[in-house]
Formats: sequence, C-alpha cells, structure tokens
Amino acid sequence: MIQVSQVANLPTKFGDFNIKAYSENSQEHLAIMSKNFYELETPLVRIHSECLTGDVLGSLKCDCRNQLHLALKLIAKEGGLVIYHRQEGRNIGLFNKVNAYALQDRGRDTIEANLELGFGEDERTYEVIPFIFRDLGIKKVRLITNNPKKIDVVLRCAEVVERIPAITEINKHNRCYIDTKKKKMGHLF
Repeated sequence: MIQVSQVANLPTKFGDFNIKAYSENSQEHLAIMSKNFYELETPLVRIHSECLTGDVLGSLKCDCRNQLHLALKLIAKEGGLVIYHRQEGRNIGLFNKVNAYALQDRGRDTIEANLELGFGEDERTYEVIPFIFRDLGIKKVRLITNNPKKIDVVLRCAEVVERIPAITEINKHNRCYIDTKKKKMGHLF
C-alpha cells in the first residue's frame, strides 16, 4: 500500500515549488511540482533516480546532480514535475553502491561492478510511477530523460508528447559512466 502525504511549500535556489511524498514499503519518493503544475495540460516531467553521492555530495563520477539541477531549472521556468525516485545506486543501496565504486576504481564499468556484486545491471523498479501519475492527474508529458526504460514506463500510463534530452557536462571522472549508459544501456544522447 502506498501512503500519500499532504502538499507542502518548498522554496529552493531554483524557485518555489510544492512537494508531496509517497511512501512505498521502505522507500519514500517525492513529487516536486512547479506552483503552476495543476494548470498545465502537458507538464515537463523528470523521473530522477536518487543519487546521494551525486545529488548531495557533488560526485563527479556521474551526471546525476547536473541532470537534477537541469530539470529543476527547466521546471521552475516552464512548469512541471520532478519525481525523486528513491532507489539509490540503481536500487542496490548506498552500501553496495560504495562497493561498486571501489570496483569501478579498479577498472570495472558500472554494469560490470553491479554484476560482480551479484546484482543485475539495473535493479530499479517503477511500480510507484503510475500511481503518482494517477494521483496527480497526469495524462500527457514532455519527458526529460535519456533513459529508454523510463520512456517505456511513462508510456504505460501517459502520452509522451516530447522527449527532452538531459545532456550535461562530461568530465574525466564520468566519461566511462556515460559511455556505459550509452553503449550498454541504450541511453539516448
């Protein structure tokens, strides 16, 4: 059973938003909405997978923080929603993600590290997304993503009118990570 919080104000450096939480078993997800969200026929939407090391600590090993900031800026300007999908490290958890980082330090890519730790290349599940879409009345979206899996998830519950690439800066620390997403996971850049 999914529990739903009340809506609260969330002023940020990107703009003023409304925030709503969804509790699903042991995971709690967020809907971060522009103030005009309910007035929009086709909002911008980003499903952002949690990345404590990138989003909070500013890790350069990934592009997560940059993608989150890009989405929040676009949504503050044009209106829409970020779903903060709390499945750390492609849903292997923070402890295992740090172990995967150690394997990456020894030359593995993100998929090889996950497999060596006994996980699939991507353990994320998306059952909560259709629930959030229904709860918020979302029927059509302009989807901010590079991930074809997220496109497929959204297409099961809404019309994707436009896909907006989440292209951010590549650096020497995240080049392998981004190449792996492109070549092995089919991400669209």
